[in-house]
Amino acid sequence: MDISANVRRLTQMFIVLFLALSVGLVYWQVVVAQQVTANIHNERHCLVDNAPIRGRILDRNGVVLAETTKVQGSCGYLRRYTDPSLAGLIGYYVGPSYPATGLEATYDDYLSGRVGLTSLDNTINQTLHRPPQGDDIYLTIDERIQAIANKHFDDPPVFHQNTFFSNRGSIIITDPHTGGILAMVSRPSFDPNRMVQTLAKNDLSYFKQLNQDPDHPLLERPLQGHYAPGSTYKTVTLLAGLDSGHTTLDQQFDMQHALGPVFFNGQAIGPTGNNIANFTHNFPVTTEYGYSHSDNVIFAQIGVETGFNTWLDYNKRFYVGQAIPVGQTNPPYDLNVSPSTVMKPAQTTLAANELAADSYGQGYDFITPMQMSLFDNAIANGGQLMLPMIVSKVLDSNGNVIKANSPQSLGPQQISGDTAAKVRQAMYGVLRCGTGRADFAGSLYTSPWGIIGKTGTAEVNAASNPHAWLITQAPFDITNPTQLPTLTIVGMKENGGEGGAEVGPMIGNIYNEIFDQHLVNTWTPSPPRDYGYCFEKGLLQQ
Repeated sequence: MDISANVRRLTQMFIVLFLALSVGLVYWQVVVAQQVTANIHNERHCLVDNAPIRGRILDRNGVVLAETTKVQGSCGYLRRYTDPSLAGLIGYYVGPSYPATGLEATYDDYLSGRVGLTSLDNTINQTLHRPPQGDDIYLTIDERIQAIANKHFDDPPVFHQNTFFSNRGSIIITDPHTGGILAMVSRPSFDPNRMVQTLAKNDLSYFKQLNQDPDHPLLERPLQGHYAPGSTYKTVTLLAGLDSGHTTLDQQFDMQHALGPVFFNGQAIGPTGNNIANFTHNFPVTTEYGYSHSDNVIFAQIGVETGFNTWLDYNKRFYVGQAIPVGQTNPPYDLNVSPSTVMKPAQTTLAANELAADSYGQGYDFITPMQMSLFDNAIANGGQLMLPMIVSKVLDSNGNVIKANSPQSLGPQQISGDTAAKVRQAMYGVLRCGTGRADFAGSLYTSPWGIIGKTGTAEVNAASNPHAWLITQAPFDITNPTQLPTLTIVGMKENGGEGGAEVGPMIGNIYNEIFDQHLVNTWTPSPPRDYGYCFEKGLLQQ
């Protein structure tokens, strides 16, 4: 009996079956492995030996901010966060059943090992039923500076009749020459570890408690909070007016044009509520004087004289009305910053009275702290805005660099170096002679680091206290004004009242501690000038 034909057919059948099995294994373990693993009905993804070891998130010095720890009964591993003050920025990650937030969401493909060479390695890991390994993300955040900022947020204000307790607000600390964000505080915040632990048990009680809290602790205020900026926005009008040639620091304003009333479209600005009426006795006064003492009437006129198109152009140079690029110049960006606005929805122009109000920081201005940080940074960097950065690099599990971010300028220079220098000089006058001086801002004035800035007290409505704002830079030396400041700090407290008195002490203390501990490379200014400088410059009157 000839069995060779039967053997041949049997061999062919085994080959076909082997090929079919191989194709099936490749399909389920490689092609659709991610979908199968992520399916909430698939209990195998909860096995300890098949759970992903998510990459770490670290600060710029290698301090761990987020890591994955092995916890029995919680799909094998749980995320652990070391600094709750970064909860809104870093976000949280629970597992495939719940969406990640913050940087945990933005960099999920890296942290879970789904991109690049790490993805290829993890295909092999999945085939061999080994835990996938994610990449590590290094931030520009400095945990030491973050801790200082978070601690001093609670500093009491200088005693003033118009300061009010507030536990709600923001701090952003930036290196203006690289764009690196060194610290970001949002208050109130939440406990990301409790969030992960409860959601991992399908317990929504903590999330619901936070979501229903009237103080909105889930809101990342530096990025998503919108506020009237008050007099800090006079800085935008000043840089637009100076850079376009529509004003100078020594432009003079007589009594009526400094105190008002002045009229735009029949609407009066001043003398009611004028910021300088009670202590200005000699006229004329200058633009620089008006900025130091935060005069609304003067800046309404500068804004209108600059003109809507020019004023708006300078706003747009700093991404007002647009998403702010963070980490890269094309979306999707590393951080989701809600666009700031200076007009009502669908509005295409401003009438003269509307432009006047916007020019001194009221009107339709609706601004995020991150937006104010961009203005501050360009002025501190000689007129050039740098791309804001929050992620410095991404490393695989072997320490190889997958992605690295370098300092990058954002387009052509937004304002000239000469304009930036003049605005810095005007900011010096604010904190030495004007609304940020000693009787308002304490350590802001007494600091040896020559802090400069602009205060803001933003009216909200008749039933609410004003928002307290302060944008700052340091160090600064009026005898060497071309030497650029090392850091910028933007701080605000919702409904805190007077900006200098409420926010000034915490910012002064933050600068002192950062520089005194040598946490950044900086330079030492000559001692800041006393009131004699103010009288010499005409920024205080006898």
